[in-house]
Amino acid sequence: DIGGGWLEGKNSKGERGLVPTDYVEILPNDGKDQFSCGNSVADQAFLDSLSASTAQASSSAVNSHNQVGSGNDPWSAWNAPKSGNWDSSDAWGSRPEAAGTQRNTANNWDAAFGHPQAYQGPAPGDDDDWDDDWDDKSSSGYFKDAESAEAGAAQRGGGRPAASSMKLPLNKFPGFAKPGMEQYLLAKQLAKPKEKIPIIVGDYGPMWVYPTSTFDCVVADPRKGSKMYGLKSYIEYQLTPTNTNRSVNHRYKHFDWLYERLLVKFGSAIPIPSLPDKQVTGRFEEEFIKMRMERLQAWMTRMCRHPVISESEVFQQFLNFRDEKEWKTGKRKAEKDELVGVMIFSTMEPEAPDLDLIEIEQKCDAVGKFTKAMDDGVKELLTVGQEHWKRCTGPLPKEYQKIGKALQSLATVFSTSGYQGETDLNDAITEAGKTYEEIASLVAEQPKKDLHFLMECSHEYRGLLGCFPDIVGAHKGAIEKVKESDKLVATSKITPQDKQTMVKRVGTMSYALQAEMNHFHSNRIYDYNSVIRLYLEQQVQFYETIAEKLRQALGRFPVM
Repeated sequence: DIGGGWLEGKNSKGERGLVPTDYVEILPNDGKDQFSCGNSVADQAFLDSLSASTAQASSSAVNSHNQVGSGNDPWSAWNAPKSGNWDSSDAWGSRPEAAGTQRNTANNWDAAFGHPQAYQGPAPGDDDDWDDDWDDKSSSGYFKDAESAEAGAAQRGGGRPAASSMKLPLNKFPGFAKPGMEQYLLAKQLAKPKEKIPIIVGDYGPMWVYPTSTFDCVVADPRKGSKMYGLKSYIEYQLTPTNTNRSVNHRYKHFDWLYERLLVKFGSAIPIPSLPDKQVTGRFEEEFIKMRMERLQAWMTRMCRHPVISESEVFQQFLNFRDEKEWKTGKRKAEKDELVGVMIFSTMEPEAPDLDLIEIEQKCDAVGKFTKAMDDGVKELLTVGQEHWKRCTGPLPKEYQKIGKALQSLATVFSTSGYQGETDLNDAITEAGKTYEEIASLVAEQPKKDLHFLMECSHEYRGLLGCFPDIVGAHKGAIEKVKESDKLVATSKITPQDKQTMVKRVGTMSYALQAEMNHFHSNRIYDYNSVIRLYLEQQVQFYETIAEKLRQALGRFPVM
């Protein structure tokens, strides 16, 4: 151990080099992990056959983390020319066990689809130190027009110096320090975890077991704090769970820690959407704080609504710690949790019959097709919404203003005629012109009252949908491993019973995927019903307000 999170290692060829401590697992004295796949020839042959693909997947995951800009599309691996078809099994199989790549792939809405009220975050590779230590009060980070938003997107695309991206903690690549999917599929005996996650069959198929009482968490009262005698400033938020009504305070970096722990623990089975992006400049501007708090509120509500996440020990500890000592103790305990990555499936117990491999594959394909199609649909809605937002805050109000000014100019010309009988007409035309200027203001403000909520909801779902390529990819990878096991059975390297155990465990993964999709669909129906209803109600009120103003303007004109 040379310190600084690095170990010096020597391989079988005598070559020496440095290895991150997060990539290393210290085994007991007997040299065997509790989840060890054993040292049999069959296991070794199986692992050897997977080593190349696993290394390639790890390499691609690291590269995706190091990329910056708004072009990171979580579905790009399936849109690549070599795959030919999004449903290609080769494309899915190329991403087994890549839950860690969920981060930063889905939260680029600000750059690609950001509307003028939304803030633009920095490059995805920025370290949390930027959030803690830096603030440039000369820049608001709040874009008033579409041109500024596009400039912000271009700046994000340009990225930051390489030095900043190197600060990214290595533990943000979960799954790399331990073996991949085979750790779960080939384990001789799974641990008996205390935290069991039951799956039952309901009216709509497999589903998580929901708690008897639900709760939300109110994020409010942002306050500026400082440390190091005022050299470092930060914003702290008050979190109040509705089931306890006892508040705790957290900084953004604490939310980021929670996100990382949830991703590491549940990311192979449950989509964990990214937090709102970090910001280097303008972090203490009122509009930025308001937008960040709104998005943190939406993120916490989403987590509170999930029956598995909300009941998890790490989430409960985040909301219910009582003092600094208890917070740090819980934090260390969560960071030492070994039931992470694919091993989360070892905690799941479906109360349902075993599935055969064909049905498992069909369910997986169905999830992949739907989530990809919905991702395309949400992306289109965001694109159209962004264009409409630009039009409502740019050209359209200007057109109404032009009409208003033209009418008032005409009334001014009429008043120079000296004819006494046209005073009422001139006054009416002037008021009509002012009405059109008022309509211009209404048009410019309206997107904040209705389109904003539809865009934010769709932004949330893009974050969720951006996680599914990795989740479905892990399932596809597990299915492919079971298929490859036929060769080992044929050569008597493993027994048919071993293969059946693998099929059963993949079946558990399938039930988890189906339970998650049932949760996803129920939330999707509720959320889009709510925001589209709100959008239409506000639109009706908007046009009724305009109609009433026009009626009042019309009533001023004399009847001839």
